[in-house]
Amino acid sequence: MRLTMAQALVKFLDNQYVCFDGKETKFVDGIFGIFGHGCVVGIGQALEQGGHSLTYYQGHNEQGMAHAAIAFAKQNNRRKIIPCTSSIGPGALNMVTACGTATANRIPLLVLPGDTFACRQPDPVLQQVEQPHSYSTTSNDAFRAVCKYWDRIERPEQLMTACINAMRVLTDAADTGAVCIAMPQDVEAEAFDYPDYFLQKRVWYMDRRVPSEREIDAAVEMINNSEKPMLIVGGGVTYSESYKSVLAFAEKYNIPIGETQAGKGQIPYSHPLNMGGCGVTGGAAANAIAKKADLVIAVGTRLTDFTTCSKWGFQNPDVKMLSINVCAFDAFKMDSTAVIADAGKSVEAIMAKLDGYKSKWTTEMAEAKEAFDAEITRCYNAPAVNGVLSQTRALGIINEVIDSDSIVIGSSGSLPGCLQRIWKTKAPYTYHVEYGFSCMGYEICGALGAKLACPEREIYSMVGDGSFLMLHSELYTAVQENKKVNIMLFDNSGWGCIENLQNGQGTDTFGTRFTRRTESGLLDGEVIYTDYAKIAEGYGCKAYKVTTDAELYEALEDAKKQTVPTLFDIKVAHKSMTDGYDSWWRVGVAEVSESERVHECYEEMKANIEKARLY
Repeated sequence: MRLTMAQALVKFLDNQYVCFDGKETKFVDGIFGIFGHGCVVGIGQALEQGGHSLTYYQGHNEQGMAHAAIAFAKQNNRRKIIPCTSSIGPGALNMVTACGTATANRIPLLVLPGDTFACRQPDPVLQQVEQPHSYSTTSNDAFRAVCKYWDRIERPEQLMTACINAMRVLTDAADTGAVCIAMPQDVEAEAFDYPDYFLQKRVWYMDRRVPSEREIDAAVEMINNSEKPMLIVGGGVTYSESYKSVLAFAEKYNIPIGETQAGKGQIPYSHPLNMGGCGVTGGAAANAIAKKADLVIAVGTRLTDFTTCSKWGFQNPDVKMLSINVCAFDAFKMDSTAVIADAGKSVEAIMAKLDGYKSKWTTEMAEAKEAFDAEITRCYNAPAVNGVLSQTRALGIINEVIDSDSIVIGSSGSLPGCLQRIWKTKAPYTYHVEYGFSCMGYEICGALGAKLACPEREIYSMVGDGSFLMLHSELYTAVQENKKVNIMLFDNSGWGCIENLQNGQGTDTFGTRFTRRTESGLLDGEVIYTDYAKIAEGYGCKAYKVTTDAELYEALEDAKKQTVPTLFDIKVAHKSMTDGYDSWWRVGVAEVSESERVHECYEEMKANIEKARLY
């Protein structure tokens, strides 16, 4: 079939399917785009002429639309995507941050940036960045560092190998992430006789990897030799839909469970074995259990510094690591014994061989959970400060009022910590927090993506004022698409979690509050009041101003009746978020300072490094 490269690309994407556990689904839902000279007459023309079933979604910031695409894929357990196309130069580079977000979180994202002319005849063109040392280098080379696969189509027939490799990565549970196919604007429009077999329906099988007998025997031996094992449930349990098998495993052998951000919500909050979030943004229950565990069974987790407290959280001198993960790169972290396989298949194979085992945990789990439940209750009932709500009180009210199948979104600031510690999930796949990259600006864009994935459910985006100011462009897209999302904006007039980190390491508040510059030359004036509700109303949203319990209750109930996006301008008290619970996070503390407190923090850091594992 004679098609332009862009027309063939659209036709190819429209015919890609995935099959998981025998269920076949269409993989590509549509295409996000912001058209410019680098793509509008290429892939834009291909989309406009029709002959395909892809929906075109109009983005309003390239990073924003790509974050929405990430959230869409995440909420669909990585089995559906929305590719993103842009012009060259600044439009393309705006998507680099989103590609980092996707790759860090192991979420499939396909970006299709326009590129400069392959023929080079009209160079330098508008928005072209020229490099004297390498004429073949363009802005799109910036994607190489944040993508799992990168390609540039310099001849139309190259599209075929590029597309197959792109799909290989996008549908690989172990190696998925961002994929970039750069498209020179002249090549987009060049024609080629594409073979039928490239354009026909293609099914990609996302088979569950089965563990080897040797791996299972090693795991069984480690568990048999342990007395107080602990499970850490990560994103691999979420995306493989293995939470029932993992819970059965924990119940059979009386093993406590700690959750990562990506794994939270799969095990019911109320379950007696669920100790809640573990690590730096975790709670006291899971962190207390982690310190005593002599075996950590990490299931589908990357074992990041936030989960492991910078490798400090496991204090038992005899602790060993067993990691179950489809990705070998993750499975060998922290000197783990590795089972490189699907989470569900692995725990089921272990249960088939592990007979007569019970952990020696007795009352520790119940005591830890009961004590932290009391702490959550205290947080949920924290009093108002200076006439405005505490952040934890506002979260408690929201958790109480919203429907059980509602999806809560988060990404950055203090809110992911509060959510992982004290948010009580009511059903699986209702907790959607991007914390692999902790990318400010994801929250509102992610709400749109989650709504596109689950149009029948309510979406609540938990976003701080700092992150809202950084990126909220796709709120306009939500209005345009008639997708009702609820933006819960917590206004504490600054970057509160970073201020806490700053103060906690001995430095006075500097550059982290949203205040006016004074005659002193510093940003040490009055806090700037911002009417975020008015901003949302200008976009066509229903907005609420909230400072009290009663106002929040009333607004939440009224918002359920709305059909347009809503925004809650919630003024919360300064420093009213949750604290850390017996955790440690390694950050670089100044070795030399005039401040005695900074010197003390440096010595504390050195002491904690001595307690942490080296790798």
